[in-house]
Amino acid sequence: MAFDYKKEYKEFYMPKSKPSIVNVPKMNYIAVRGKGNPNCEDSEYKKSIGLLYAIAFTIKMSYKGNYKIDGYFSYVVPPLEGFWWQDNGELEIDYNSKEEFNFISVIRLPDFVTKKDFDWAIKEAIKKKNMDFSKVEFLTYEEGLCVQSMHIGSYDNEPDTINKMHEYMVENGYELDNGGKRLHHEIYLSDPRRCAVEKIKTVIRHPIKKKN
Repeated sequence: MAFDYKKEYKEFYMPKSKPSIVNVPKMNYIAVRGKGNPNCEDSEYKKSIGLLYAIAFTIKMSYKGNYKIDGYFSYVVPPLEGFWWQDNGELEIDYNSKEEFNFISVIRLPDFVTKKDFDWAIKEAIKKKNMDFSKVEFLTYEEGLCVQSMHIGSYDNEPDTINKMHEYMVENGYELDNGGKRLHHEIYLSDPRRCAVEKIKTVIRHPIKKKN
């Protein structure tokens, strides 16, 4: 039975639609940075997804080749995630100005994958797919204390869920902590190409700290 991060770490991937507080530990990711409207046909965002999955599956299928990753076990590739921000420095996103989006698209790496294994996967993918993977990086990120909730429905309706998250945060003695690298975070549990808009599931997280 393949290890499934969504099932084994439900507190991070399968929260309820009611907001909750979570402390997210350090994790390693395959990452691609970019900017612009993600909905445009030839967007940097859509290209980033192809790059991420190419590396993710190169690592997942490595056991079939000569390169052996120490500690490897069978697993399900974790879901696509994204960190988003705009240049105004605010944590909350203006959904009417998608062309101003900055993003880091990521897919979590199993803990057994080292930087050396990652570098091998990049070289292997270049050789097999004849693509440019220069934008793909090995990212270590510790998200820390956050408020999160499951959002069900259109991405454009996320502010409704975010407002509830912020109300819950304040009621429990917290405030937003969007300084530096702490960003709006989404985890995509549904493929919008194969799912009705009203049923799309997205985990939304915002960084918080105890209110002074």
